Amino acid sequence: MPFSVLGVLARLGLTALATYSGQSIFPLAYSQATGCLIMGFCLALKEPFSRYYPPAYTALTTGFCGSLTTFSGWQLDIFKSWLNANNAPRSALHDVMDGVCKTVFTISLSLASLFYGMHLAKEVSPYFCAGPSPGRFLRNTVTVIAVCTYAATIPAYYLLPRDYRHQATAALLFSFPGTLTRYLLSHHLNPALPAFPLGTYAANSFGTALLGTFHVLQSTANRPLSGASCTILQALADGYCGCLTTVSTFVAELAVLKTTGHKYRYGLTTWGTGQVILVCIFGALLWGGNIEKDQTCVFD
Repeated sequence: MPFSVLGVLARLGLTALATYSGQSIFPLAYSQATGCLIMGFCLALKEPFSRYYPPAYTALTTGFCGSLTTFSGWQLDIFKSWLNANNAPRSALHDVMDGVCKTVFTISLSLASLFYGMHLAKEVSPYFCAGPSPGRFLRNTVTVIAVCTYAATIPAYYLLPRDYRHQATAALLFSFPGTLTRYLLSHHLNPALPAFPLGTYAANSFGTALLGTFHVLQSTANRPLSGASCTILQALADGYCGCLTTVSTFVAELAVLKTTGHKYRYGLTTWGTGQVILVCIFGALLWGGNIEKDQTCVFD
């Protein structure tokens, strides 16, 4: 629970920090790289983490890294590049180049960060001492603190300024449900096909479909939504979809699949499914004239 909340906060913070006039790198790249770096570090130290306290490993990888990185947001970024959603003065060829750049750059950066995290873990592993497992009292205390941390997102939504709701506090409410959905899908479906992580694929595809739907609702041309509705949709997009989908687990699975054929099949199928989903949901309505390229929502 708390690491899902922290992952969303870190992603939104890094994205806001990296969004400025004249930026050289698209903002989402920073959270993808950071999440994959930490994921690689944790993967290389899985044995001592699991020996000390298994939930700590799950919290850092599934909770924090999975929430810090987002597959659905990456897919929507690519699709907006094909469409030239910013209406930049460029040709169709440059639209294609922009989409290809975001695809290749994110995969390359994420894999490089993953392997560099593993390298860092090997360097510090001789000095890493897991120590004895925590006792029952400490485990129960950690559980109570975790639940209270997530429960605190409810008063934070109401007590912090209204401007923060669509920016952060509303998204925190949906962070853990998204992470839990992804965890359950992976836990039950991944063992079914060892050469194709079906659970992660389902989570990334379903989350991308939801994000496309929420983006459509935020971009209606004739019937703009209320400010409260826009805030909830943005919260679902950043919180639930952002935590439901993951790039860190996706590239970690690419790295550990046994054959090159399995890697390419899984990677291309997952990426292609995301783009096809957005064409069917967002593209069809946009080209039909029912929605706008940019969001028409006006937040409270």
